[in-house]
Amino acid sequence: MFTKWLTGDSSAPKRRARGKTMALAVLLSAALAGCSLLPNEMEEEQIPDIQPPKLSEKPTYTVQTGTIVNRVRGNGKIMSLQEETLFFSMEGSYRVKDVYVQTGQQVQAGDLIAELDVQQLVDELRLEEINFREQELNMKRTLRNTEGLSPEDLELKKIQFEKARLSLVKKREQIERAKITAPFSGTIVSVSVKPGDTPQAYAPVAVIADTSRLTVAVEIKSKNDLAQIAVGMEAEVDINAAGSHKGKVSRLPVETNDNNNSYNPWDPWNPGGGQQKEDSLDKYVLIELDEFPEGVTRATPLSASIITQRKENVVVIPPSTLRTYGGRTYVQVVEEDGTKREVDVEVGQQTSTQVEIVNGLEPGMKVVGK
Repeated sequence: MFTKWLTGDSSAPKRRARGKTMALAVLLSAALAGCSLLPNEMEEEQIPDIQPPKLSEKPTYTVQTGTIVNRVRGNGKIMSLQEETLFFSMEGSYRVKDVYVQTGQQVQAGDLIAELDVQQLVDELRLEEINFREQELNMKRTLRNTEGLSPEDLELKKIQFEKARLSLVKKREQIERAKITAPFSGTIVSVSVKPGDTPQAYAPVAVIADTSRLTVAVEIKSKNDLAQIAVGMEAEVDINAAGSHKGKVSRLPVETNDNNNSYNPWDPWNPGGGQQKEDSLDKYVLIELDEFPEGVTRATPLSASIITQRKENVVVIPPSTLRTYGGRTYVQVVEEDGTKREVDVEVGQQTSTQVEIVNGLEPGMKVVGK
């Protein structure tokens, strides 16, 4: 008798074989699907051509003939040909008694402008005048009867009398300096004090000007520029709110010694002690306009350019075309075939926009800029 032993499922190997077959099929189908997503190997990617950047070309200019003008420029204002700063020349701490004018007021020559309170000096003067009158009578008596007097005693009395007379004159002059009067007919353009103030000697009190005689005053700060200017040179003046006007230089600044700090009580323009200087016409270049514009008043600001040199029909090029190297001054000239060559040049006048070429170039040639 035989016995059959079953140790496992006999169909299991078959099932495993079928599973492997199905997995292989899935992998194969996935691979085929992936291949279908790939681009056609026959098609090539189109890459655009890369153009190299163009280098910027330097500008070229044509050599021309023209007019070259050198100018000196400055700023200034309208000033009066006759104006003066008024002041007290009296030393001492005296208060202003009264000011009899105001800014803009018309005055006549000799009109009282202001005065100091010197009542104490006036009282002293009255007493000295009485004493001097007494001395004068005694001197007359002495001269009528000189008996008993030696020549020396008589001369001494004369000296004493003269000293008293001079003291009286000095006191009168001192009191007179306590008053300021108008030196000429004009307009009071500024007043710097008021009653009760204690002005220093020679300090500005008022300014008087003849506003019917106006001129263009231009300040040129550079000494080198000032040295180029001469009387008669043409000028162009731009007056604020009055437009541009032509004229000619009529006067140059008057030289002053700024280093002279010595004190002189009779010199109003050099009082010493750090006093502020008067704004005088002497520091300006004066320009006479061909036609003075109406409505322009004193102190109107302006600017001016003075033509110091003018040349016509000269060969000119822009400053940007001029080159210097190793002591050479040259330009690059463009030939008809486009080639370039260096040409040494001789330079004349120069401005901010033009350079005069004396030698080396001819009109019509082309030069290269920087």
